[in-house]
Amino acid sequence: MVKKIFSGVQPTGNLHLGNYLGAIKNFVELQNQDENECVYCVVDLHAITVKQDPKILKNNIRETTAAFLASGLDYKKSIIFNQSLVPAHSEGSWILSCVARMGWLNRMTQFKEKAGKDKEKASVGLYIYPVLMAADILLYDSTHVPVGEDQKQHLELSRDIAQKFNLDFNVKDFLKVPDPLIQKSFARIMSLKDGTKKMSKSDPSNLSRINLTDSEDDIVNKIRKAKTDPKPMPDNIKDLSKRPEAENLLGIYSSFKNQSLQISIEEFSGKNFSEFKKILTDIVVEKITPISNEINKLQKDHNFIDNILKAGSEKAEVIASKKVKDMKKIIGF
Repeated sequence: MVKKIFSGVQPTGNLHLGNYLGAIKNFVELQNQDENECVYCVVDLHAITVKQDPKILKNNIRETTAAFLASGLDYKKSIIFNQSLVPAHSEGSWILSCVARMGWLNRMTQFKEKAGKDKEKASVGLYIYPVLMAADILLYDSTHVPVGEDQKQHLELSRDIAQKFNLDFNVKDFLKVPDPLIQKSFARIMSLKDGTKKMSKSDPSNLSRINLTDSEDDIVNKIRKAKTDPKPMPDNIKDLSKRPEAENLLGIYSSFKNQSLQISIEEFSGKNFSEFKKILTDIVVEKITPISNEINKLQKDHNFIDNILKAGSEKAEVIASKKVKDMKKIIGF
């Protein structure tokens, strides 16, 4: 059975190890499975839910695309495009916003987190962007969506909207109800300076994250200075519940090795962190340095990246605009 995969990444700039291990690495693996048809989107319309500098946003769109390509996404195998080039996303989102219920959106925890205490000053776009996310997914008849735990709620909303549209207009299975592909292990990579906080570009300390554009020297320095505890490496998983930094570093290692956390624990049980960090550094440098070099190379060729996005958007537009056309016919336009 063919799986139709859709996922997107916001062009926030400074993509880091958390973005790679939590999303992009998985995108590449899904792309390389013959039974999958993949659509990967730089979701720039989502980015403007908060104020953006236009020049920086343009650069971030290109940088995110470069990171996709450098990590192994192939524009000949997958549709790669940026959302704003496909007007059907906005049109479909408006139609679906008239199906979605206020009560559903009120339950979205990410709005509460991103808006902070002063919700009155948050943009309307930030409040309703889960409906745009639903349109992104549903316009491509997506059967599966790779999501982290923090996005699972939004996928549930997409499912609710699809089911309500189909029921309201008596069109069984017109909008496909997608299933989540949840990366169970190590989807959340934590800060190198605090194992209880998610790795983030907004952290004021550059030492808290490994950026996908970091040099080999940067990576070596950041892992060397990564926070640990004075105990030897753990010898069982139970020990990790109170050792978040150890769990995070072992999780990063396990992700790169494509092995379970238990196997990694057995591999380093009782050893010193200094010994483990050297081996971790070697594998991160081996995997990330070629990506960093390729990103830097691609970013020098704006025309190449822009042409890939344009070609991808043309393919996406054919699919998405047909779906919107059918939606409009169903609702009476």
